[in-house]
Amino acid sequence: MTPDGDPVLAARLTVPTVPGTFVRRERLVETLTEGAGRPLTLVTGPAGAGKTLLVADWSTACEPGAVAWLTVEPQDSAPGVFWSYVLHALRHHGIALPENIRGPARPGEVDHSLLARLAAWLNERDSRVILVLDEFDRVAGSAAVADELQFVLRHAGDGLRLVIISRTEPLLPLHRYRAAGELVDIRADDLAFRAEETATLVDRHGLPLSAEAARTLTERTEGWAAGLRLCALAAQRAADPESFLNDFEAGHSTVADFLLGEVLRAHPAETQDLLLRTSILERTHPDLANALTGRDDAEPVLEALQRANAFVEPLGHSWYRLHSLFAEILRVHLRVRRPGLEPELHRTAAEWLSRAGLLDEALRHAADAGDWELAAAELVDHLAIGRLLTGPAAERLDGLFAGMAPEASGPAPDLVRAARELAHHDVDRGVTYLRRAEENLPDLGTDSTDDAAAMRLSCAVLRVLAARVVGSADLAETAARDAAEAEQALPADRLERSPELTALMLTDLGSAQLWAGRFDAARATLSAAVDTAEGLPTAFPRHEAPGRVANVPPPEGAPPAGRTTGLSQHALSRLALIDFLHGRPGQAEAHARGAVAEAERSGLPVPYRTGMAQLVLAAVAVDRDDLTAAQDHLDQAAATSAATRDPLMAVELAILRSRLLVARGDPRAALLALDDMTRQPLVSAEPSPWVSDRIAMATAAAHLADGDPRAAVKVFEEQPLHSPESRAAEARARVAAGDGEGALRILDALPDPQDQGPAVDVWLLLTRAQVAEATGDSPAAEGLVLRALAAARPHQLRRPFREAGPWLGRLLRRPALAREHTWLTGTLAPLQAASPQRTQAPRPEPLSAREQDVLERLAQLMSTEEIAADLHLSVNTVKTHLKSIYRKLAATRRGEAVRRARELGLL
Repeated sequence: MTPDGDPVLAARLTVPTVPGTFVRRERLVETLTEGAGRPLTLVTGPAGAGKTLLVADWSTACEPGAVAWLTVEPQDSAPGVFWSYVLHALRHHGIALPENIRGPARPGEVDHSLLARLAAWLNERDSRVILVLDEFDRVAGSAAVADELQFVLRHAGDGLRLVIISRTEPLLPLHRYRAAGELVDIRADDLAFRAEETATLVDRHGLPLSAEAARTLTERTEGWAAGLRLCALAAQRAADPESFLNDFEAGHSTVADFLLGEVLRAHPAETQDLLLRTSILERTHPDLANALTGRDDAEPVLEALQRANAFVEPLGHSWYRLHSLFAEILRVHLRVRRPGLEPELHRTAAEWLSRAGLLDEALRHAADAGDWELAAAELVDHLAIGRLLTGPAAERLDGLFAGMAPEASGPAPDLVRAARELAHHDVDRGVTYLRRAEENLPDLGTDSTDDAAAMRLSCAVLRVLAARVVGSADLAETAARDAAEAEQALPADRLERSPELTALMLTDLGSAQLWAGRFDAARATLSAAVDTAEGLPTAFPRHEAPGRVANVPPPEGAPPAGRTTGLSQHALSRLALIDFLHGRPGQAEAHARGAVAEAERSGLPVPYRTGMAQLVLAAVAVDRDDLTAAQDHLDQAAATSAATRDPLMAVELAILRSRLLVARGDPRAALLALDDMTRQPLVSAEPSPWVSDRIAMATAAAHLADGDPRAAVKVFEEQPLHSPESRAAEARARVAAGDGEGALRILDALPDPQDQGPAVDVWLLLTRAQVAEATGDSPAAEGLVLRALAAARPHQLRRPFREAGPWLGRLLRRPALAREHTWLTGTLAPLQAASPQRTQAPRPEPLSAREQDVLERLAQLMSTEEIAADLHLSVNTVKTHLKSIYRKLAATRRGEAVRRARELGLL
């Protein structure tokens, strides 16, 4: 009998039976075994976490008579009843107590001397006793029981080991035990099943599960033991168990019944209401919960739920989250109990989160509320329109606003629509939405609010982007001035919170100026973009800026990010291009390598970079006659998203390919590559004068290398020239065609050099030398070549000498020049040697039609990935064709295969 006269319930003293489907997890068993060597082991977790079965299974491996089990009940809050049951548990499990230790006389108290005798007897025992107190949370609020238990545990020495199983932490001085290393903790995170353990559990229920399905189920249930078991039991009745486990409806299942019955309904109505309302949130704060409930008691309620392991987890800084499966079930229950309330809760949450500066979360809730005007207004008001265009959130925000209802009206929704269309390269639709938004923009003269200024600034930034896409520097500069005016109306701290907006505008503006040939203005603008605040928000515009690339798969392990790069270009890369165009290879290389290094530090995946930096590095490598490095950089540039989306990238890519083909002795393939590029319409509507010059110069160089100087001259006769470099290239073509006097007139008419670097100097000097040699002025030619060698040597510019022609080889054999070009050893050999005679080779095994297609693209220096995309084949299939081509042509590399194919007339 107990002190209150009730019979002793033997079931409370019995170790629970472990079912056959139980999964022993050795990692937890080892922890419990370790705990047996310390005074206190605490196993805490929510309902159904598997606490009791874990300890019950472990106890079966202990020595007989070493473990006493007691399942605690609420009436044990009375100290006399509690200690009476403890003593009965010891006797029940074969631990004989001495005569002087008898049960308490009264239910409400226990004689202190009894506790002292018990502790002393335990301390004197040769073997220790392990006392397991299951469901101790039922008396967790009893300070008297906790104090008495602490007294016995402290004075029992090595004779007592206490294992407490509870949903909450007891009132024992746990901090002292932890500090002394005398406590072993097993918590909810430890109890959670891992994927491989889930697979074993489901297999024990006769349902073999794939590793992927086990991982999915584990993630959805967060490893909650009861949820896994209930799912497995339900799946046994399903026609397709694995599909059921992947897609079961949590809100209408035995899991829901368990959680609603064991967890939700165990709380008062006010607590249930808070749980239901906050279930719409990924995380909650007491103030946010108060906003959703209309009360002011959320803080103590959430703290109590967390302490009770009621599927509420603290995240730090007063934030909490609900167990994801519990929240999913609560949301279903909310719709049943309070139909129509959910959108209102989402709207309230969006407004609170926005005021708290948590824009991303606010936007999700505004979208879930179906309030697209609110979502768009929040994005624009927070100066976050740029996040739709660039950065780590771009893909997510793009997907979010893809669901915006057509009926959402006003300037903010139209600005968002414009940003999305421009980002997807639909310029016409983007500009249409932009104009519609502009018609409804507030006037800063009459509406001086920050929100009005934010809207006008966002509009101006999008106008700069649109102007950059159509290649209009005038429109871009006008829009940039409007943006500066709007910025003046905004607080500085508000602008500082959105650094990507300024970075985007500057990179777009600088790119438009560069396309128009306004190099000084572009350099100043892009330099300002480089100086924008560093960090993740500006990493993308600093490296590649906004814009999108469609149908580009993300790299393995990266978050899906299609359409996240390319319209406005990386400032550092563009500065490198300007340096290269001005003939400064050293500065160009430094800027380009800085761009690549900074992109790597920011973690930008290679496909999402502009590739312009790699193109500049390829161009510098060609000038240095390092064709292997040039090809490597070119391949990396071609693998980026901008290679097919950005007109400047497309032009430079084709020019570099043609230069490489010329360098490798295949000028006709170079002409084909340039012809293919010019037949494809560029995105920009306005032509670029310097780009036209670059194409003409590359085309003429290929004709000269092909031995057709008249064709080279014709290139320049068919279009106006703009730059001194292109006019000098025309002079080179004319002297090669025998028109030395015409070439001289062109060179004499060139303006004094301005802002040109050593690479341009070398080309101009060699051209003048060629004209001088052709007109019979050999001393002048020698002097000019000497100056060219002096200018080229510090930068190792070998290619201009390789492409100068046979006249230079003859000139360099003269004694006055021979000692000045030793650093060109090997470079000039082709100039001084006769062309090798072709030998008749045996015909190879015929190529298939598809192999011939691959070979033709190989000759155009297309990468494996580009060939696959062009022929609509997989990369692996292209690689198989390449192996067959190499075998049939007796080649080991692509260059060798192309040369062999040309010798055989296959190209």
